[in-house]
Amino acid sequence: MIQSLNTKTSSPFQAIAYVGLGSVYGKLLIGDKAFEFFNDANIADAIQIPWDTIHHVEGVVTRQHKIRRQFVIVLKKQGNSKRQNNLRFSSKDAGKVLKLIREHIGNDKVIKAPTLVSKIKKLFTKRKS
Repeated sequence: MIQSLNTKTSSPFQAIAYVGLGSVYGKLLIGDKAFEFFNDANIADAIQIPWDTIHHVEGVVTRQHKIRRQFVIVLKKQGNSKRQNNLRFSSKDAGKVLKLIREHIGNDKVIKAPTLVSKIKKLFTKRKS
């Protein structure tokens, strides 16, 4: 059994973690020291992310300013790596989850995910060196 990193946690949220080619159903726990996801089928299969390793969290927001179910946790770069690792989750209570995450990592690190239009626009804008 995996030992939790947290001493205090919120009530568990039903969630889906998109790992590899599939998805895993489980529970999200947001605590004082880490963000944790525990698999329903195998509790030993867990994702534990301490707050200091999170670069930022992206929440998907519609044009009508409604929070969608999915959110992405972007981790800080490890060592000499040039890319950042992303972990995608989905929950019916994504708004509540994002509010609890905001309490631990700050308002400036919970951001709106870029849209497809903004990504395409960024490709065509000239970079100034």
